[in-house]
Amino acid sequence: MSTTSPSLPGGTWTLGDMTVTRFGYGAMQLAGPGVMGPPADHDGALAVLREAIGLGITHIDTADAYGPRVTNELIREALHPYPDSLHVVTKVGATRDEQGGWPPAREPDQLRHAIDENLKSLGLDTLDLVYLRLGNADGPRAGSLSRAFETLVELRQQGLIRHLGVSNATAEQVSEAQAIAPIVSVQNMYNLAYRHDDELIDRLAAEKIAYVPFFPLGGFSPLQSGALSAVATRLNATPISVALAWLLRRSPNILLIPGTSSVRHLRENAIGAGLALSGEDVAELEGISRQA
Repeated sequence: MSTTSPSLPGGTWTLGDMTVTRFGYGAMQLAGPGVMGPPADHDGALAVLREAIGLGITHIDTADAYGPRVTNELIREALHPYPDSLHVVTKVGATRDEQGGWPPAREPDQLRHAIDENLKSLGLDTLDLVYLRLGNADGPRAGSLSRAFETLVELRQQGLIRHLGVSNATAEQVSEAQAIAPIVSVQNMYNLAYRHDDELIDRLAAEKIAYVPFFPLGGFSPLQSGALSAVATRLNATPISVALAWLLRRSPNILLIPGTSSVRHLRENAIGAGLALSGEDVAELEGISRQA
């Protein structure tokens, strides 16, 4: 399932019938402050996307709600027509309000509209992978996803979606989705300090389903700890690099989508994620979640 990539750490992973690099790119930070409006540096945002392709990244994560539509339109401007190897992944199930909030939008007509908007803004006839975003900005919330997920299944049957996933979901919601239709990926919050999904990650790995961790808007700020800093200092690396390298080592089904609006930081992340962590390093890092 996983192979070695000569240019990016972690090799590749297969999502259904699509092969993607385990080190990908998340486009959220290309939008303006609060993920609203256009970027301060339009040309710089395009340069980041083109650099991602230049590095060999074949997995870009976005959502029509980012901006809204801003990141999708930047992706289209920078990269369309897309290379055959590139897979652009998006999410539906939330929209934006004038206050910058993320109100849910999971009624069937809202989901159909969101799929249409993603297709239009990305310039695609079919979306490679669509996540149903559940819960709210505070995290997953219990409740059935069947009505919303069945709507996406219908749209997949119409040829508008290639593969399905769920995001911000409980383990029970993941199982409910799987009972309705196959999923290829789960995207939830997870990091060194927030490891509530450890059991779910291991279960999905056994089922050959990807797990894509996302982080709060503050990035790795919850991970600032003595242990992380000590390992980073010992390896002459940044804390972010160490945290990314740990995620790739944690399980072969973990795919990374770190976001940045800087070409320099994108390159640093790609290099840093390839750090070789020793058993001592890993043991020290494992203690962070027990202290959080």
